[in-house]
Amino acid sequence: DNIAKREHVLLEVKLPREQYKSPLAMELVLNALHERAGEANWLQKYWKGGTRPWYSLEIVSIEGDIRFFFWTQKKTKHLIEHQVYAQYPDVEVSEVEDYTNFIKYNHEQIGLFGCNFVPVKSDVYPIKTYIDYGLDKDPKEEYKIDPMTPMMEFLGALGPGEQCWYQIMIRFHKNRTKKSSSWKDQLLGAGMTSWQKDAQAEVDKLLNRDPKTKVPQFEVGGENKFPVQKVSSDGEKEAAKAIERSMAKNVFDVGILGLYIAETDSFNGINISGMIGSWRQFGSDNLNAIKPTSPLFKFSYPWQDYKNTRKNRIKAKMFDAYRRRSYFHWPYKKQPFVMTTEELATIFHFPGSVVQTPSFKRIEAKKTEPPSNLPV
Repeated sequence: DNIAKREHVLLEVKLPREQYKSPLAMELVLNALHERAGEANWLQKYWKGGTRPWYSLEIVSIEGDIRFFFWTQKKTKHLIEHQVYAQYPDVEVSEVEDYTNFIKYNHEQIGLFGCNFVPVKSDVYPIKTYIDYGLDKDPKEEYKIDPMTPMMEFLGALGPGEQCWYQIMIRFHKNRTKKSSSWKDQLLGAGMTSWQKDAQAEVDKLLNRDPKTKVPQFEVGGENKFPVQKVSSDGEKEAAKAIERSMAKNVFDVGILGLYIAETDSFNGINISGMIGSWRQFGSDNLNAIKPTSPLFKFSYPWQDYKNTRKNRIKAKMFDAYRRRSYFHWPYKKQPFVMTTEELATIFHFPGSVVQTPSFKRIEAKKTEPPSNLPV
């Protein structure tokens, strides 16, 4: 199995004018993509050169026209179509030409800013999810607070000659270490991954429990030096509860890349702040947040990079990495972090009519059922 020989397709999802589904629907779609096929055993991985399938969830604004895409291997195209139609029967899914093919990057004609997005804290801490925003309760549309709204507003405000691309790469998370547990746990199927162990250790720390006995810990205090039970703050208890909820979810390896691209005459530096700021609503002081990180940030002064030679080289590589959807493998392999399906469904779902961005195009006619000729 050779990565270079695989065929990939880009699927665009067009939304209906009325879309009332909770992000839980997207979480169910993502659960179906949680598969370790290709690396299920050493024979597949090392002898046949197999790899876990990876997908790209993409939100794109082309001159203010906001579009949603799934990038996948051609052989898993129908899996995504079936799952999306199962949860969103009124959408339209179609295979389209890759929008990245319509731009040939040239730093003399095109301005580009790119950055990777990573968690602020350890990835055992979840971001503020749609459940924290109350969207799991499916409130009436006028009462919804969709965390994607600021992002949609920013993307919809881009003008002629401007584009912004967000790419969320995901694949099944196996483990951070070679062995997840003892041979007894593996035999009984009770083993925890290293991420789960880290999460459990953090919960015990927040709740002041002994990791082995789970009994509350005491400390010597007061005038009489009597043992006093350590008390967790409300914020620590809230964080522990969120981490425990995450441990019950399916998790993915994740890499997030964002690009702001514009013709030289249209490039507006203020939109860099908009691209970065549109992720802030997913953050919480007690939990986690998403921050930008980029090799471009290390060049603060002109004399650090004569005539922007190194910066232009880095920009070209970032554009190429996005176009190739390369994150987990050569030639642009990076260290992924872990996110649950709940977190991913929060940062990538189809907004309802509460999002009133003028350039957010939707299907005029409501579909009654998905196409009947989908392959079985």
